[in-house]
Amino acid sequence: MGVRFELSALEEVVPWGEHRRLHWFALTQGRYCLDIGGVEFLRYATPPTDSPDESGSTAWADYYVVRLWEDLLGVLPSALEPVPDDLVEFFAAGSGHWAETEDPAVDAATDAYGVRWTDSGYLRFGPSFHWWRTLGPEDTITVAWQQNADPEGEIAFSAPPSGRRTIGTSEFVSAMTDFDRRLLDAMQERIDRLTETGLARDIELDLPALVREQAQRRTWLSRALAAQGETDWAAVRAGVAILAPLG
Repeated sequence: MGVRFELSALEEVVPWGEHRRLHWFALTQGRYCLDIGGVEFLRYATPPTDSPDESGSTAWADYYVVRLWEDLLGVLPSALEPVPDDLVEFFAAGSGHWAETEDPAVDAATDAYGVRWTDSGYLRFGPSFHWWRTLGPEDTITVAWQQNADPEGEIAFSAPPSGRRTIGTSEFVSAMTDFDRRLLDAMQERIDRLTETGLARDIELDLPALVREQAQRRTWLSRALAAQGETDWAAVRAGVAILAPLG
């Protein structure tokens, strides 16, 4: 597993709003893709019509790199909480078409499923991912994905429409650690440059706030890794017993 990205040149970052404001999130404007088990996600099969060419990183998703970082860190604590052997089939089967109920046990089951889910809905027809960990016979993270088809056929990604890959849990954590380090180092370079040179006078930037946010975001990975799973597996089992006949 690995994340490849490049930040847009500082001069090309687009300020937000009528006041032309920049902040930490906006300064991560760039392109990126995600590789899992040899499958490359977030790469367009053909680049969008406004891409300057069809080579290299121009085919990657064009958005704010921090969004992928936030999504992966958000799912990390749940993805690292092992799923009991008797519930793996439930997580592997996919959600699908569960009927609505008012049973708290059902809520426990669907919540346990949902917190292991990430999507790229900020992209048009971007893929969704579902992550779960098992401890036997090896300690692994399984990732299942589903591409959302564009009915107009204009947007398509290079990855298969759906599928599943399994990677070692240690590799998953290493990939997240590497992505975190590279993104925050790249942002530190941006902040250092802005501290030295500033921006055009018509662009708003709160530099002290930017420095504070950089320091705060450096703690996100360690906090996500330290978070302990608190799933009530007995409640999940009760919910799965209700959902299984309904699904």
